[in-house]
Order: sequence, then C-alpha cells, then structure tokens
Amino acid sequence: MDDYPSDGYGEEEEEWDREGLLDPAWEKQQKKTFTAWCNSHLRKAGTQIEDIDEDFKNGLKLMLLLEVISGEQLPRPDRGKMRFHKIANVNKALDFIASKGVRLVSIGAEEIVDGNCKMTLGMIWTIILRFAIQDITVEELTAKEGLLLWCQRKTAPYKNVNVQNFHMSFKDGLAFCALIHRHRPDLIDYHKLSKVSEGSHV
Repeated sequence: MDDYPSDGYGEEEEEWDREGLLDPAWEKQQKKTFTAWCNSHLRKAGTQIEDIDEDFKNGLKLMLLLEVISGEQLPRPDRGKMRFHKIANVNKALDFIASKGVRLVSIGAEEIVDGNCKMTLGMIWTIILRFAIQDITVEELTAKEGLLLWCQRKTAPYKNVNVQNFHMSFKDGLAFCALIHRHRPDLIDYHKLSKVSEGSHV
C-alpha cells in the first residue's frame, strides 16, 4: 500500500496513538463513539454493528461502510468464511483507504481479522479523518485541524463543552457525549449529564 501517495492522514493517525487516546481508560468510550459513527452510516444500507472489533473481522461490513461514506463501489467481497477470505476482504478495504492517500501506520488486515481493538479503533479513526471532514472547506487545514474544527462546530451548542484539542478537552467525557448526542440523541440524554471529575462519563 506504500505505492499510494500520502496527504498527511497517516501521520494524524500516528499522532492520535501517541497522544494516548487509546489508553485502556478511554477504550470503552471510544468504542461507543466510533460504533455510533459507523452505525449512522451503515443504517443507510440497512445494517449496523454491535461490537466494533468483532463485526469488522470478516471485512464485509467494513467494505460496506466505505462504500456508503465514499459513494464508490469496492471490489466484490469474498463470501467464504475461512480466515484467508476475511483477510482478503479487509485487505480490499485497506487498499481502498490507501488509494485515497491515507497511510495506515502499523495497521494490517491480520490485526483487524484477529479482533485487535486498538488497531480497529485506529483504522476507524483514519477513516473518520479522511471522510468525516469533507464538508469543511477552510483552506490549508491539516486533517487533524479540520477534524478539530468539525468537533468544535458540532459541540458548540453544548454547555460545559469547549473543544480545544483531542486530549484535555475530552478528559471528562462530555465532548464525546456531545458528539454522540448531536448525531444520535436517542442514545444519550445529554441534559442530564454534568461536568464533574475526569473520565466520569467515559
């Protein structure tokens, strides 16, 4: 996949990992947030996921997710249930992501098929970076800056949320909850939450 040019998205995934947003204390909330984001798109195709590191293992829903958010058709998936079929499907998805200029740092098909939660969340993060900020047209924004602006716009109406970065601004969990509520208000009653100790809403 190194044959494809990179436009900086791979570096953003690497920095996300380095900043510690994949610490165990965050894993549960990240899975919930990323699952909600994936399902907001997958429901357009009449399906959804329940467990983000299990339901993408055979590559089928991962390929479908990419088709929905990109509006493009991926190669026909392998329908077999053997491990090599699953790896082939995930590789098709990863190749498609790479074709969009995204360098997936240290993320391989085997890790996704094996249900590696950290790698699966990292993969979804790069997909969000690449596809979720396409409506932001401010010139000369990096992917991370664009996503930060997107988060700021989405959470602007919410009390006690002031997103300035992807680390301290998400410490108490309210920013994550606000993003979920903005897209799926049926999942969280945001107005019953309060700004208390760090991680209390995670």
